[in-house]
Amino acid sequence: MKVPVGVLPRIVEAGGQFLLLEDVIAAHLPDLFKGREVLASYVFRVTRNTDYEFEEEEAEDLLATIEDGLRRRRFGAAVRLEVTRDMPEAVQDFLRERLNLAPEDVFMLDGPLGTADLMGFPASRPDLSAPPFTPHLPDLEGDDDHEEESVFATLRAGDVLLHHPYDSFDAVLDFLEEAANDKHVLAIKQTLYRTGDDRRLLNALRTAAEQGKQVVALIELKARFDEQRNISWARKLERAGAHVVYGFAGLKTHGKVALVVRREGGTLRRYVHVGTGNYNAKTARLYTDLSLLTANPQLGDDVGRLFNHLTGYADAEYDELLVAPDTARSGFLALLEREARHARAGHSAWVRLKMNQLTDPGMIRALYDASAAGVRVELIIRGVCCLRPGVPGLSDTIRVKSLLGRFLEHARVYAFANAGHPEVFIGSADWMSRNLNRRVEVIAPVRDERHRATLLSILDAEWTDERGAWDLRTDGRYTKLAGEYSAQEAFMRTHGHLGR
Repeated sequence: MKVPVGVLPRIVEAGGQFLLLEDVIAAHLPDLFKGREVLASYVFRVTRNTDYEFEEEEAEDLLATIEDGLRRRRFGAAVRLEVTRDMPEAVQDFLRERLNLAPEDVFMLDGPLGTADLMGFPASRPDLSAPPFTPHLPDLEGDDDHEEESVFATLRAGDVLLHHPYDSFDAVLDFLEEAANDKHVLAIKQTLYRTGDDRRLLNALRTAAEQGKQVVALIELKARFDEQRNISWARKLERAGAHVVYGFAGLKTHGKVALVVRREGGTLRRYVHVGTGNYNAKTARLYTDLSLLTANPQLGDDVGRLFNHLTGYADAEYDELLVAPDTARSGFLALLEREARHARAGHSAWVRLKMNQLTDPGMIRALYDASAAGVRVELIIRGVCCLRPGVPGLSDTIRVKSLLGRFLEHARVYAFANAGHPEVFIGSADWMSRNLNRRVEVIAPVRDERHRATLLSILDAEWTDERGAWDLRTDGRYTKLAGEYSAQEAFMRTHGHLGR
């Protein structure tokens, strides 16, 4: 019997007790199989291959091709079987043979299968949840004697840096909603990778299009497991009159960037949002990310060229941005080489990077070369890290930490000493071959000195974290640090309100 997770809640509350849906079904199997004697029941979970291939160059209708792939995904070959430890070997063999799996594809687990469903634990037991946290909602309304207070006045006065989820993502949505309703705004252009179910962003873009503004939405239909939702967004935006494009064949558009073009007097001014996370209000409450809102003319010109490139296939050159697959790798390599030169010349030289994964061989070699030159390297890599720190003669000056906690560490920060004049960038790219070679990624410099100092202080706090930090050893194993200081808790206490 298939357990109807998604149709019914996985956790069932009954008389003050909490039961798993599969246990409730098991207890009533005699009622379901009338006239049969139920001897035993066991729970198992099948993982199927969800990868589907198609030739983008040959697809006449990319949307229809992906929809067909989604239908076929449900019938993909089994790749893993999870079973509870009480399942007899004979039953395991029966399932394994029917699913055409090898013995090494079977995993016996203690406790419930599919523990991600525990995220939906009923709110009636707050003692089993983290203390409630209400993020800080930044006031982006400026003070302008000649017009009503607005986010645009604030950004003309200076850049705004947001640290999510401690600073509410509502501030970004407020920016886009104000742009949608502002009579002086002529165009809104935005990349959309994982959009979520929040309707504020969708409604803002539809409102802008319906009011006659030029709305360009670059929707990534190939975002794994979000394809159906993105297809739905594409159709709704097209019906509202937006120009919906799907990017380049062979590349995923993973960058997080929005552009607002506004007529002010006799000129046009560009306002830009560059982020490290998706335009997804739900994950913005669960992931740590960064947002930069700016009216910087150079960044605005670069983002304008980027959208022209993505929507019109025109070649583009960038003065401020690093953009994969065109300039990000070469830009990062040049920054690392500069640090190596400074170290060899006796100047201050360090590199501090935060990202989700570090697997690209070329970037790892460049970090080894920087270490050999004497550059101090601090890496906060939450997930997979293929670099080995502390290897004599190779990576003596490199240290790697993984940071875990209540929120998923998702931000990407790239900081370089620059001989005492630090340069800091934020963006969407991990240092993985797929990100640097096969995705459109956007990395922006943080030019405001105050915001650079803020980002470096965030890295300081996370580097000194003890409660959620793991230290990567030279042999590739991780050691849990012992201590009480939590950077995430410190950020929650200084931003918003942390309940008890």
